[in-house]
Amino acid sequence: MPRWRMTVLEPAEWIVPDWPAPARVRALVTTRAYGASTGPHAGCNLGDYVGDNPAAVAANRDLLATALNGAGPVLWLRQVHGTRVTNAASWHPDIEADAASCDRQGPVCAVLTADCLPVLFCDREGTVVAAAHAGWRGLAAGVLEATVAALGVPPGNVLVWLGPAIGPAAYEVDATVRDVFVGVDTACARAFTPTRAGHWQADLYALARYRLTHLGVTAVHGGGLCTASAADRFYSYRRDGISGRMASLVWLADVG
Repeated sequence: MPRWRMTVLEPAEWIVPDWPAPARVRALVTTRAYGASTGPHAGCNLGDYVGDNPAAVAANRDLLATALNGAGPVLWLRQVHGTRVTNAASWHPDIEADAASCDRQGPVCAVLTADCLPVLFCDREGTVVAAAHAGWRGLAAGVLEATVAALGVPPGNVLVWLGPAIGPAAYEVDATVRDVFVGVDTACARAFTPTRAGHWQADLYALARYRLTHLGVTAVHGGGLCTASAADRFYSYRRDGISGRMASLVWLADVG
């Protein structure tokens, strides 16, 4: 199980983000390690909508609950690649949203990914946290902007950590995707590297950093862990087609 004082555990284990968050802010990212799932979902699949055995998913979520050491409930979302941000007070199990925020001890903000970019947020005082699911559609639509707004603090007071996502070397897109970003702001062209006619490598980390910096959020950490290039560690939908999901989680704890 994860050991909280370590930053990145052994290659097959779970990840504790390395960011200068206040002591009250806790965060965790699961990987394929541990878990009861088998076949293409082998490992700790936490997605209950990807065709896995429901009993295995339940066992994996029980394992996660043990690792959370009393924190909870986990605010699982029905993610739709949109911009809706819910909070702990209005959350319910069937809510469709791609981000969650919380300003009290206990509830755990969570997003599930298998190539899309998970983004964790907190303020410098440790009074509010959030987690967002940001694939290219969500990034383009403004899910990061919506999440920063939901925090209710000045952007310069926000800390961000970018979790494991598909890296640019493995993520080729066509003009449809590139034009969504570059058509709005030509500066986004720097996040796309030409590969073959009409195709580019897209850097989700760079796009997220650009959107956050444009908002005034300058304390952005993490990035660079590629889901598609580490089959033994991460799930990847683009690599495998049938895939499990990892969870990126953040919450407020009692440090008294």
